[in-house]
Amino acid sequence: MAQRCLLYYITDRTQFRGDVDTRRRALLDKIAEAASAGVDYIQLREKDLSARELETLAREVVRVARQASVSTSIATKVLINSRTDIALAVGAAGVHLPSDDVAPHHAREAVEASTGRILAATPFLVAASCHSNHEVVRAESDGADFAVFAPVFGKAGASGTQPVGLAALHEACSARIPLLALGGVNLENARACLDAGAAGVAGIRLFQKNRIEDVVRALRAA
Repeated sequence: MAQRCLLYYITDRTQFRGDVDTRRRALLDKIAEAASAGVDYIQLREKDLSARELETLAREVVRVARQASVSTSIATKVLINSRTDIALAVGAAGVHLPSDDVAPHHAREAVEASTGRILAATPFLVAASCHSNHEVVRAESDGADFAVFAPVFGKAGASGTQPVGLAALHEACSARIPLLALGGVNLENARACLDAGAAGVAGIRLFQKNRIEDVVRALRAA
């Protein structure tokens, strides 16, 4: 039986229309939609916020995701971009580390220093962004649970960013940790990423610009 396609929604509230409050509400609604539809992971990636603002939003995101996924068979896990301390403070499932951030084992050391998290029954997840096979190998050796590999097909709105392509994705998928394909992934080319060996796909617009239930159904179709 084929493994279920993992789905990873990366947030960006600036893509929604309206004022600050309207965008915040739209983001929380989209997170509830994603969790209700059975998306595996949500990465809270609102890099413009202060630490205090991010923590406040993260608490709300964790609460909304948990409530929305109660009636589903998949418990959506929230990961906080870069901030292990905030992830621990709000009870998130883990942290996502950009490629220029600390190594995964350093994040785990921070977790181990938190007595409360050590006592928790659920393991703390550490994901990593990778842009080459070398970075994937390093993330694996440094203890990442999985990696997001990008940009496979390019990154919308980012001039000068060269896509790595499906061949590079296939090579990187020889790692023992799961890889999720990111960068220009849509409903038309996602299957090619899975055929190349990816365990799933990640995206911002893929989820924010579409009805998530339709995305989940299409990407997990037999």
